[in-house]
Amino acid sequence: MTQQHKINQAIAKHAIMHADKIALRGMDCSLTYAELQTAIQLQSQAWHDFTQEKSTIAPPTIALAVENHPAWVVLDLAALESNLPLIPLPFFFSSEQWLHAMQDAGANIVVTDQPALFEPLLIDKIVRKTQWIIAGKTLTQFELQPSPKVALPLNTAKITYTSGTTGNPKGVCLSPDNMMNVATSIADATKVTPDDIHLNVLPLATLLENIAGIYAPLFAGATCVLLPSSEIGLSGASGLNIQKLLAALKHSLATTAIFTPELLNALVCQIELNQLELVQVELSKLKLNKAEADATLPSSLRFLAVGGASVSPNLLKRAQALSVPVYEGYGLSECASVVALNTPAFNKIGSVGKVLPHLKVEFTNDHEIIVTGNAYLGYVGQTAVQSNSIHTGDIGHIDEDGYLNITGRKKNIFITSFGRNISPEWVERELTISPYIAQAALFGEAKPWNTAIIVARKGSATAEIENAIQHINQGLPDYARITQWISADAPFTLANQQLTSNGRNRRDMIWQHYEQKINALYERQYA
Repeated sequence: MTQQHKINQAIAKHAIMHADKIALRGMDCSLTYAELQTAIQLQSQAWHDFTQEKSTIAPPTIALAVENHPAWVVLDLAALESNLPLIPLPFFFSSEQWLHAMQDAGANIVVTDQPALFEPLLIDKIVRKTQWIIAGKTLTQFELQPSPKVALPLNTAKITYTSGTTGNPKGVCLSPDNMMNVATSIADATKVTPDDIHLNVLPLATLLENIAGIYAPLFAGATCVLLPSSEIGLSGASGLNIQKLLAALKHSLATTAIFTPELLNALVCQIELNQLELVQVELSKLKLNKAEADATLPSSLRFLAVGGASVSPNLLKRAQALSVPVYEGYGLSECASVVALNTPAFNKIGSVGKVLPHLKVEFTNDHEIIVTGNAYLGYVGQTAVQSNSIHTGDIGHIDEDGYLNITGRKKNIFITSFGRNISPEWVERELTISPYIAQAALFGEAKPWNTAIIVARKGSATAEIENAIQHINQGLPDYARITQWISADAPFTLANQQLTSNGRNRRDMIWQHYEQKINALYERQYA
């Protein structure tokens, strides 16, 4: 019936040796390792029975759309043990992206805790609807009409969809070994122990959180804290209440967590604001002592990973000055997430850390990074055998101390009319750590100077943005500075197709929208 993979073997071992240790802690329930093991076996048996009942069709492919909760983990691990391909569906995807992922990968089961979102989308395909409860969470399973068989690479356990920058998201097929190679390397590099408590901040449908935030801690026998996004302070793809996130870190006594650069920026700004307010207020009048006033982060927090996009070294230095234990990493879905990571033992700001030991990194003549050793099985529908070497599309180098440095995306680099190569991500990350700038996109291909499209943070005045840009320019070489800027008509979002689902600029769409305004600036310059 089942094949027990490395992560399930570890959980079974913990269930025997540390049966009462809490494995998963939710807002209103907890599962010990023994209870987690039992729940995995029960769900695996239920899917086995379903497969036997439907013996005339191929084993099901399961789409999973559930909020962060212990039930998500049970379903994920049960699918892994049952050798059933699983498609995690992020709630920040659009309805069209959900449908594309399900149809593209041939999903014939959808499990969700929000049936009202999915039933209208699937109404003409639903054969049967059932409900049951895992760890106090009511789940709905939609059995769908059989669809044309989709070719998946042999041994596909997970299909993760990443939007890239154009078109529909592509399904990256990963094996159990793909994922556990990363999880075990991360557990070793970050020295995870059974005493650790990991707060799952990012959606579990995000591959990074799934592998580094679930598999790695559970492999080591640690505890994962899974709270709904409303309790974490996150809403949609970009909404954030930093006070709620800080409260979640404190109340969970988290020792580890994973942030995006935007979350880190918000955290650093909040701590700096707290410290500024302390200077301006007499502590005696508040009846606070210094230790109480400075408690902005739990003392337990020892490792805060940051990834998903380029991180400004200036932001990391500000975090370091505030004693935030933050470490930048780098990865991509085709390598099952993390490729390199800074750690307390090996940390160099400006780099993305040391390459994980199960991987090898090389470079093309034009400095594109090639990663060998843990390549994905292929994309959904791909028939050609996948090479074990991945051309990442990222430009970088290994420095003299052995750290991997990323300088930009190969396809995004533009050349000015003076022949200078510029990676726009470098300049944009400096702009967006300003308290006045929420988003930025830099353009200057074949031009003598650069123009930025600026999305202001709420309440920011034009003069404040102008001053911020001038300050940032002082730290940039002349060819990378922003000479002119345009206030954006609206934020870059998924809805207007100016942002990918993982938060990166869709430069082609932004350029199309602002091309006339940008060109007008250059025309006026030479009029």
